[in-house]
Amino acid sequence: MDRVIIFDTTLRDGEQAAGTGLTPAEKVEIAKQLERLGVDVIEAGFPISSPGDFEAVQAISREIKDCTVCALSHATPEAVDRAWEAIKEAKQPRIHVFLSASDIHLMYQLRKTRDEILEMARDMVARAKRYTEDVEFSPMDATRTEPVFLYRILEAVIDAGATTVNIPDTVGYAIPAEFGDLIASILEKVPNIDKAVLSVHCHDDLGLAVANSIEAVRRGARQVECTVNGIGERAGNASLEEIVMALKTRSDFLKLTTNIDTTQIYRTSRLVSELTGFVVQPNKAIVGANAFRHQSGIHQDGVIKQSITYEIIDPRSVGVPASTLVLGKVSGRHAFRERLAELGYTLEGEAFERAFKAFKELADKKKEVTDKDIESLIAEEKRTASEVYHLDHVQVSCGDHSVPTATVRLVAPDGKVLADAALGTGPVDAVYKAINRIIKVPNRLTEFTVKSVTEGIDAIGEVLIRIESDGVSYTGRGASTDIIVASAKAYMNALNRLLLAKKEHKK
Repeated sequence: MDRVIIFDTTLRDGEQAAGTGLTPAEKVEIAKQLERLGVDVIEAGFPISSPGDFEAVQAISREIKDCTVCALSHATPEAVDRAWEAIKEAKQPRIHVFLSASDIHLMYQLRKTRDEILEMARDMVARAKRYTEDVEFSPMDATRTEPVFLYRILEAVIDAGATTVNIPDTVGYAIPAEFGDLIASILEKVPNIDKAVLSVHCHDDLGLAVANSIEAVRRGARQVECTVNGIGERAGNASLEEIVMALKTRSDFLKLTTNIDTTQIYRTSRLVSELTGFVVQPNKAIVGANAFRHQSGIHQDGVIKQSITYEIIDPRSVGVPASTLVLGKVSGRHAFRERLAELGYTLEGEAFERAFKAFKELADKKKEVTDKDIESLIAEEKRTASEVYHLDHVQVSCGDHSVPTATVRLVAPDGKVLADAALGTGPVDAVYKAINRIIKVPNRLTEFTVKSVTEGIDAIGEVLIRIESDGVSYTGRGASTDIIVASAKAYMNALNRLLLAKKEHKK
């Protein structure tokens, strides 16, 4: 079967999703997991956009060995040069040059003629080619570009040295049949197309990104640009996990394959959700909480007798354990470690001991500890691993006839214990004000979301917040069976990320 190249742009286009922001260390962590997942190309960022993005792309280039590391670039000399500086240490570097091609963009945004665009594209691809053999070019807004001009620009950049040409449905405008026809026409009418890989990059504004991508590879494209969980600009990008599992599940029809280790999909999805702060919707295909859950009696009966009756994908094939975890307060270290391994986690030393202690504390409060409870505990352990201030104690007093009051105790970086108290309009407000009296960093709370990790009145509650400081947004998450404690943990997580970012900025 033909192989489809999986080009992951979670760290570039995915990070452009409004409300997210990843630190260089977090981007490296995701990149390493993408390497384990088996993606062919990691688009690590847009180096000229900010010093932080340059630093992240450079760090990823040094760390990643088994994937091509790609940097995005404007069609300007400065951007191309900056992209190369960021990725020049990569084992397999790629420069990705993009430039608008549609008359809408040329007229209203760039105010340039088609001939000027053609010259810029050709010159910047040639410039990138002087740095590396692996050069990609994208004519932005290709699906609203006049086809004859699109053919001209593709031919020109391939002659200039582009080894991949990407057709972006930048605004999610295309319909599958129409997009497939465009791909077929490019393969037919661009005379030197055999010298480059034909790629597609689809957005989900009409909910058709995955459908358009699948139709494109069916009609001859051999690279798909996508993101984990489908995150990205506006309504997002084509979802990596949906594309990969569609190709695998329907290989009988599509006759296509990928290099992806599908058992790493669920773990990758959870990591990206955790670090970006974007919760995966329960009914999300492949990685949603309900993707392998059955409530209908008829469905349950069929699945019990033979899972294939209502499951076209074995949950274990994407890294979701088929069985439900039943662990309790009498379970020991060995059982806990074994279950962690089954879920794809490896913790050693102090990290394992902290997680096991948290598990035991939770088991005392719940009859059963589920897989999702454990995933929440591990996420909490990772959040506390790089703290500046540690939340040591929270106590609140509230009710409909009393003034909400909170007492908070924190451990400072030097080990000093700091405590304060405050009044608020509610218990969470009081906790946040008490924390602010200790950590005097101006910020504004812009989002506060609470959800249950599992079912039941003894469920772990997870809080997601976003705060803003100096125009930059920081995400925080916290989990606990006590929602006030979870709220305090989430706020501390966001503040610690803010403090770490400011510390890095001063270097």
